[in-house]
Amino acid sequence: MMQERYVRVLSIAGSDSGGGAGIQADLKTFAALGCYGMTAITALTAQNTQGVRGIHAVPPDFLKAQLQAVIEDIGVDAVKVGMLHAPEIVEVVAWAIDGYGLPHVVLDPVMVATSGDRLIAQETVQVLVRELFPRAEVVTPNLDEAALLLGRQLADAAALPPAAADLLALGAQAVLLKGGHLPGEEVVDLLAQRGAEPACVTLRGPRIASPNTHGTGCTLSSAIACGLALGLPLVESVTQARAYVRSAMLAGAGVRTGQGHGPLNHGFAPEASRVRPA
Repeated sequence: MMQERYVRVLSIAGSDSGGGAGIQADLKTFAALGCYGMTAITALTAQNTQGVRGIHAVPPDFLKAQLQAVIEDIGVDAVKVGMLHAPEIVEVVAWAIDGYGLPHVVLDPVMVATSGDRLIAQETVQVLVRELFPRAEVVTPNLDEAALLLGRQLADAAALPPAAADLLALGAQAVLLKGGHLPGEEVVDLLAQRGAEPACVTLRGPRIASPNTHGTGCTLSSAIACGLALGLPLVESVTQARAYVRSAMLAGAGVRTGQGHGPLNHGFAPEASRVRPA
């Protein structure tokens, strides 16, 4: 009898005690899209739908131990990287990517929470760019994160192409610049790839009216990682991930969870677990 295994996706990110973002959103997304989820937790947060009350760092050596444990035993088909709060944590992640040859790394440079809380120390930003931008298959900043990375505000959709080009110049192989924070009835995202044809793909969709937007960035990057783990090319992975996030937002738009920005409905239509020959 042929042995089979699950399609495996690893999240290296922070824990959200409220369950809407971070590791918790990642695991819900992996399960909903038929992938087997694993975690290496970088930090614990005390947060809910209204904001972040505290961050407790995980020591770099313990992050390294988590990575060694899951990679050496279970293996990895794709990686989602989220909240990395300190330079030493970034360096451990870079060590793991190189040392284990981790494939399909999706970097969500988590810097600002939906509530507006800053989640990353300034000194970590330069290390993140230097160590992880070149190692990632795609980087997925929102406008606030892109503004922190580039040192300028992005005021309209016309600012997206030059901003994406500047982010590629920082060393990224591909950038999905998310324009959801721009005003207007249409949401415009831009996927730019180094050396690809076409170099830029514009992705548009009508804005969804919902207070429940907590964890959208975590969910999107996790869904992209699932697509890559399943063997889809980057453009298709991004397209399918956006469709999943939009459907999860629509399914959860009328549900009240907490007093602030509630979560998406990750489990609106779960897929069966995907398996491959071992």
